[in-house]
Amino acid sequence: MGVDEVSDNSAIEWTDITWNPTTGCDRISAGCDNCYALTMARRLKAMGSSKYQADGDPRTSGPGFGLSLHYDSLRLPYAWKAPQKVFVNSMSDLFHARVPLSFVRDVFAVIADTPQHTYQVLTKRASRLPRIADKLDWPPNLWLGVSVENASEAPRIDHLLAVPAAVRFLSCEPLLGPFDIGIGDPHKGHENDDVNGFPHPRICLTCSDPDGWDEVEYFRRDKPDPCGLGWVIIGGESGPGARPMDIRWARMLVRECQSAGVAVFVKQLGSILGRRYGAGAKGGDWEAWPEDLRIREFPVAADLAGAE
Repeated sequence: MGVDEVSDNSAIEWTDITWNPTTGCDRISAGCDNCYALTMARRLKAMGSSKYQADGDPRTSGPGFGLSLHYDSLRLPYAWKAPQKVFVNSMSDLFHARVPLSFVRDVFAVIADTPQHTYQVLTKRASRLPRIADKLDWPPNLWLGVSVENASEAPRIDHLLAVPAAVRFLSCEPLLGPFDIGIGDPHKGHENDDVNGFPHPRICLTCSDPDGWDEVEYFRRDKPDPCGLGWVIIGGESGPGARPMDIRWARMLVRECQSAGVAVFVKQLGSILGRRYGAGAKGGDWEAWPEDLRIREFPVAADLAGAE
């Protein structure tokens, strides 16, 4: 792989390969603060990669991270013969405001034309989704997700549920605070919990009522829709300056998903908190993780197609 392509076997645990028909982005929320792609783009620019020569606004982006469209990259998936799980735009956001609708259509057309692959598209620009959803043809091999890192970004879930993707999923990584998805009961069966030596009689961190919710700490969706989501990815933050993830936030999401029958994938515990469970990056030794968090499930697309 040359410096002009960031498209190869992926180290991301929930995908096989990455495909970047666009590169570059702008930070829009707390989850973007330690963006790995921004740091990588700076390195690729210094290496002379032609795809990373456009600089972004220094207030929201950086060197080599200006939003760029790469029409020549649209043909790449046709070269992958074996079926792949493809993460679309690990170095950008397909629904960035400056990505034309026509280009989104081009990407969707490639996805539809290569049904042997499963494509995973993840965005933070959830508010754009319902505005353009009816202008797109949604391929059955497309999974669409939104990033939700804390309570203030939980409304992105409702925007996601407005689109007819075969699988709709959440990426709660980096998980920066507690919130309720609105699909199940994170309290159920854990009123007097003591898991792996971590006692907490209530999953809520601050409320005095085991059945209640603290208005500041939690966002509770008004319209629970257990069949609208097919998958939830959970992970702490890793790398320089990583912010800690309280393990109770992850447990709350896992239990909520399990009570609703939604597949859940705990990707990592984070560099800081993870040191409690073994040496190494991204949560250390899997075998040292708390047993209730050693869970990596995938959705079954056929069971979710057309879910409303």
